[in-house]
Amino acid sequence: MDYQDILVNLKKKIYHPIYFLMGEESYFIDQITDYISKNVLTEAEKSFNQHILYGKDTDVNTIITHARRFPMMANHQVIVVKEAQNIKKIEELETYVKAPLKSTILVINYKYKSIDKRKSFAKQLAKSNVLFESKKIYDNKLPAWINGYLSAHNYSITPQASAMMAEYLGTDLSKVSNELNKLIITLPEGTKIAPDHIEKNIGISKDYNIFELQNALSQRNVLKSNQIINYFAANPSSNPITRTISSLYYYFMKILTYHFLPDKSPNAVASSLQVAPYFVRGYIDAAKIYNPKKLVAIMGILREYDMKSKGFGNVSSSAADLQKELIYKILH
Repeated sequence: MDYQDILVNLKKKIYHPIYFLMGEESYFIDQITDYISKNVLTEAEKSFNQHILYGKDTDVNTIITHARRFPMMANHQVIVVKEAQNIKKIEELETYVKAPLKSTILVINYKYKSIDKRKSFAKQLAKSNVLFESKKIYDNKLPAWINGYLSAHNYSITPQASAMMAEYLGTDLSKVSNELNKLIITLPEGTKIAPDHIEKNIGISKDYNIFELQNALSQRNVLKSNQIINYFAANPSSNPITRTISSLYYYFMKILTYHFLPDKSPNAVASSLQVAPYFVRGYIDAAKIYNPKKLVAIMGILREYDMKSKGFGNVSSSAADLQKELIYKILH
C-alpha cells in the first residue's frame, strides 16, 4: 500500500489496527501520522483515547499494555509511538501484531531506517496491517512532485521555477513543502508560480542560481558565467561549492549521455535524460558546444575540485576561489 492509498482509506474511515511507518523520508510518515492524530477521534474523545509515546522513554511491553486497553466512550483509541527507531528489540512487538485489538489504532514512527522485510516481524505486519516504507525521492522526480503538490492546492508552476526550487532546496520534502506553503499562503489561488515569485517570497535569486549557471555554461557565455559564480562566491552559505560541483556533474553527464543516445527525438531524449521536455532544447544546444572529449575532461575537472573542496591537494585556496577556478577551467 502506497502513501496515496493509505490516505484514501483513512479519509473513507477504513482503519487498520497497526500502521508501521518506516524509511528515510520523514515527510510521508509525518503526513500519515498527522492525519490519523487529527481526524480519527473528535476533540472530546482525544482526552482519554489518544496517547503519544516516545521511543527513548518506552519499551515494547509498555506499548503492548497501552494498545490492549479499550477505548473510553469512543469507537477507537489512537496510540502514536514517535522515534520508534530507538526502541530496543522492537521485533518483540510481534506477539501483539499477531492478535491486535481492533479498537486500537497503533501508529509507529520508525524513521530514517527500515526493518528487514524478510523477517517474520515484517511479514506479520504486512498481513492485515499497514507496513509502509517511506523512501527518499530521487532528484529527477522532485520537479514533478512540486508540480503535483501545487496542483493539489490549485496552483501551477513554470518549469524554470520548479527547477530552481528543486536545485536549491534538495529532496527534503518537509523543507520543500514548507517553502511551497509560503507561496500558497502569499499568492492568490490559481497563480502560475514563476521565478519572480520564488525570488520575492523564498529568497532564491532568479538570475544568480545554479540553473542559470548551467544555462550560461551551456552557451559558453563567459561574462554571465563569471557574474553568477562571483555571486556564489560572495554568498557561500547559500551557494556552497559542494552543491555547485554536484549539480554541474549531473548536468554535464546528461550532455555526455545525449551524445550516445540512439534516438535523439525530443521525447526519447527527455525520457533517457529524465528531464522535462521543456529542457531538452537546452541539452541539444549544449551538446553542439561540448563534444564528448571536452565533457570527459570536464568530468575530470569536477572530480579534481570535489577533492580540493574537501581539503585534498588544496593548500590555501578558499571555497570562493575554488568555485571561480572551477568555472574558468570548464570554460577554457
